[in-house]
Amino acid sequence: MASTSRADNPQASVWLSRKPVPKRKGDAEGGALDLERIVAATMRLLDAEGLAKFSMRRLAAELGVTAMSVYWYVDTKDDLLEIVLDGINGTMVVPDVSQEDGDWREQLRVLAVEYRKMLSSHTWVTQLLGRYLNIGPRSMAYTNACLAVIRRSGVGEERITGALSAVFQFVYGFCTAEGLFKERCNAAGLTEDEYFKQLTAEVSERVDYEESFKEAVDLMESQSALTREELREQDFGYALDTVIAGIEAMRDR
Repeated sequence: MASTSRADNPQASVWLSRKPVPKRKGDAEGGALDLERIVAATMRLLDAEGLAKFSMRRLAAELGVTAMSVYWYVDTKDDLLEIVLDGINGTMVVPDVSQEDGDWREQLRVLAVEYRKMLSSHTWVTQLLGRYLNIGPRSMAYTNACLAVIRRSGVGEERITGALSAVFQFVYGFCTAEGLFKERCNAAGLTEDEYFKQLTAEVSERVDYEESFKEAVDLMESQSALTREELREQDFGYALDTVIAGIEAMRDR
């Protein structure tokens, strides 16, 4: 079993290892344990408890096996998390980019919405992106779809990465802030709407904030008919449309 930390070799990747990645099914005799089960259990734990509490011992306990049994399939926790990251990328629906007459704006919107859905449903993913190379087969299938769509937009080759950054760094930032806010509400034992209502009331009552927060409070009160979820959906859709329109406008300049 390898014990080297990924921190000792930040360029390392399970996908670049000369050792083949274990098959996802049928590795274990009788099917008692296989990589498919390990990955699924890891995702469940990360969704339920977050990345900070995740450990190979905790995973083994969830599976009802010893930690050594898990290490028959992955050399390190880093390798497992990188495989899980690729697996979660595979949950995104990719539009058929082979259609040359497809509307690139609509397809780019689908890709962005799927990315947001994945990040919002699994908040721990934002912490893994950038930590790992994320070059597994499912991740690359999604990346290749994004490249095919943005090329059809007519954006120059030298502008492709900038255009994609405008879309997907926006989505990443939006979802990171969303996830942190949800964590804050959960820690307070309140729903998002309860927390927001409490915050608005407290700020409104503060005389020392009366002037500096007046515009913000007026805006929050004007949006009070919407739930936080409804407002977030509205804001995301408008912001995404703005980014896509901006790509088109910059292309035509």
